Amino acid sequence: MTLVTTESISGKELDTLGIVKGTTIQSVHIGKDIGSAFKTLVGGELQSYNEMLNKARALATERMVKEAEALGADAVVGIRYSSSSVMQGAAEVMVYGTAVKYL
Repeated sequence: MTLVTTESISGKELDTLGIVKGTTIQSVHIGKDIGSAFKTLVGGELQSYNEMLNKARALATERMVKEAEALGADAVVGIRYSSSSVMQGAAEVMVYGTAVKYL
């Protein structure tokens, strides 16, 4: 499965199948959340949140790909990621794009 942020794939003619998306809501362990709260006092990278968001993006992408495969897609173009805070220590990550088939 080809995944691109561009609206087209060089050298390929595309047939649009439809919008596909993947989403997940992830949180960090309460101990890591408390540790991160202290880290904000002195500054620096919040590693536990980076790990959480990386896992969330990977899971959301996997779900989007499964949706695209169910449509018979060869690729997903125009991929965009979105995230939002759901509550303290939890975030929603969504990825969406257009499923296409090569002609």
